[in-house]
Amino acid sequence: MEGLNPCVPTSTAPRGPALAPPAVPQLVARGNRYPLYQLGNPQLRVFRTNFFIQLVRPGTAQPEDTVQFRIPMEMTRVDLRNYLERIYNVPVAAVRTRVQHGSNRKRDYRNARVKKPDYKVAYVQLAHGQTFTFPDLFPEKEQSPDGSPGDEDIQDKLLEEQQRRQSRDPRRGGVPDWFGL
Repeated sequence: MEGLNPCVPTSTAPRGPALAPPAVPQLVARGNRYPLYQLGNPQLRVFRTNFFIQLVRPGTAQPEDTVQFRIPMEMTRVDLRNYLERIYNVPVAAVRTRVQHGSNRKRDYRNARVKKPDYKVAYVQLAHGQTFTFPDLFPEKEQSPDGSPGDEDIQDKLLEEQQRRQSRDPRRGGVPDWFGL
């Protein structure tokens, strides 16, 4: 076993001609991966966008039929309109966009300015009669009228228990905790 090179294969199988690549169907060779869609036939593929839009709570009061989104810089008004109408079935009357420049007030460890990336803000006006109110994601919990303990009561009880555990034991006198009993 001495002198064998580990990089060279040691098999004694006869080497034949290199394998030819598998035959490729004509549809792929011509660039037609999917058959032509004809009316009445089932849809053969699913369209997934590479855009992500964020529904944003507006900083100032907006009319009830206006919704604010943060969208990618590459997305246009027409793209956003088609996105909302085709995917979410939201009727859109108008789309207005603006570019919000990222702030550059922050500085890094070299005292060089660090700029946040720019983003595009879109204001979508819904079709006639459509309104939108931003959902209340974290509603305030009300005290139950039957007198059952609420979150505040439980929190107060836990806080009192924790303070009781951390307070000094009156039976120890002036002996510090370091001297275990």
